[in-house]
Amino acid sequence: MTVNSHLAVASHQVAPNGRPPCPCTSPPRRWLALAALTLSVLIVGLDGTVINVALPTIANELRADSAQLQWIGGGYLLTLSVAMLPVGLLGDRLGHKRLLLSGISLFGLASLVGTLAQAPAAVIAVRSVLGLDAAAIMPLSMAILPRVFAKEELPKAIAVWTAATALGMPVGPVVGGWLLDHFWWGSVFLFNVPVAALAVLAGLWLLPRDAERTARAPFDTLGTVLGGLGITALVYGTILIPEDGWTGPAVMASLIGAAALLTGFVLRERRHPHPLVDLKLFADRRFLWGTLIAVFVNFAVMGILFVVPQYLQSVLGNDAFGTGLRVLPLIGGLMAAAAASEPLVPRLGARTVIPVGLLVLGAGAFLGATTGLGDGYGFTALWLALTGLGFGLAVVPATSLVMAALPQDNTGTGTSLLETVQQLGSVLGVAGLGSLLSYGYLARLHTGRLPAPAADTARDSVSGADAVAARLHDTGLAVAAHASFLHGMTLVLAVCGAIAVLGAVLAAFFLPERARCSRTVARSAAQHAESVA
Repeated sequence: MTVNSHLAVASHQVAPNGRPPCPCTSPPRRWLALAALTLSVLIVGLDGTVINVALPTIANELRADSAQLQWIGGGYLLTLSVAMLPVGLLGDRLGHKRLLLSGISLFGLASLVGTLAQAPAAVIAVRSVLGLDAAAIMPLSMAILPRVFAKEELPKAIAVWTAATALGMPVGPVVGGWLLDHFWWGSVFLFNVPVAALAVLAGLWLLPRDAERTARAPFDTLGTVLGGLGITALVYGTILIPEDGWTGPAVMASLIGAAALLTGFVLRERRHPHPLVDLKLFADRRFLWGTLIAVFVNFAVMGILFVVPQYLQSVLGNDAFGTGLRVLPLIGGLMAAAAASEPLVPRLGARTVIPVGLLVLGAGAFLGATTGLGDGYGFTALWLALTGLGFGLAVVPATSLVMAALPQDNTGTGTSLLETVQQLGSVLGVAGLGSLLSYGYLARLHTGRLPAPAADTARDSVSGADAVAARLHDTGLAVAAHASFLHGMTLVLAVCGAIAVLGAVLAAFFLPERARCSRTVARSAAQHAESVA
């Protein structure tokens, strides 16, 4: 909702263990290997959103209350965020392929168990395990890319990988809506099983062998505990924000505790001889600014994907299936950018392409902020495609910069750090933008003439206001609620646009020069080739 090793060129000549290169780097097989990797991240993207469609059905059939429904999503988010940091180091030590395929296998197994769940607590447990498995799949699938693709082709591979990650988000409701229309609620879990099985079989056949590891440094247990507890407190606090607000006692305690724990984690990692994450990576401008730009991009795109489905469903009246289909122009723009960035980045440099992409993304968000009640879906499709184009033009070269800064033997640690920072930025962004949406909605909605229970329902959400309006046959309330939601959506999209423009300015000033970056990549590859000759 995250996405070139500077030694990738040399790795095509000599494998990391000094042996001839893996046959998976041959022209036909490396693209099939990419298909296996994208299949794995696609199911993660699908699973992240498909469950949202099933929540009303789960509430009815399993009698889940609102707190349990919240933790069906929150448990997944919590374990996903916490597990990402240590899983990268474990992948570097135990083998990327081995741990990735284990994560996919467990993902399929947990999904199979989910189809048999008969209580909300069982669904929460299954979703938590799925989040743990997704934490292994996302960074490790990215870490394998530089071992399969040379520097020249890696941006294209990253673009496809990113598109697969993003595609799962809008396609999830499409798949979920179709399954629920034809089968029982557990089918949203069952769908993952054959896809995971296919991804494991393809990975066994196509992905490169793990390099043999001999020396193993002590594992940083205290750092893992500090990081895990800090991220847990941070994510837990953000999960409580919709109910308690930013100033609620539990929220404040969680966020303050998170700040203290994560500060201790950073101090520990800076002094430890074998840290869980290598914070020195941030001394490389490619990694630092590539990561920060990716956070800016994901913040803006997650904000857009947060409000647009609600607008399409509650204001324009589409069902879950139709809503998912109508978000696809964003993916179309992303795919177009993936094709355009391949010739543009070598010619113009990332320092030019990334700011342009961010400006296009910002323009799309600002255009969306002008949406009125009378505008139909055609206008929405236009600015969604524009934001998707900007998304792709910015995130693909930014991720390539990050990959260029990673040491070949520790790509898992680097990609885990990248994914964790992006994930936490997205979590906080959605929480903040969700509060802004609620503020804008409530600021314009007047419910003084309604009975207290009906007023509370209407103020809770625009879909609640629609339900009250339908029950009371009050068309004026429905129109007012839609206008109020659009006001909140305007505020969110304006902030997303401003964040994108700010990212463009920072990228233009602070991203490394193209020539300097190219010389660094060439020098690193040459030194590595000489050392193994």
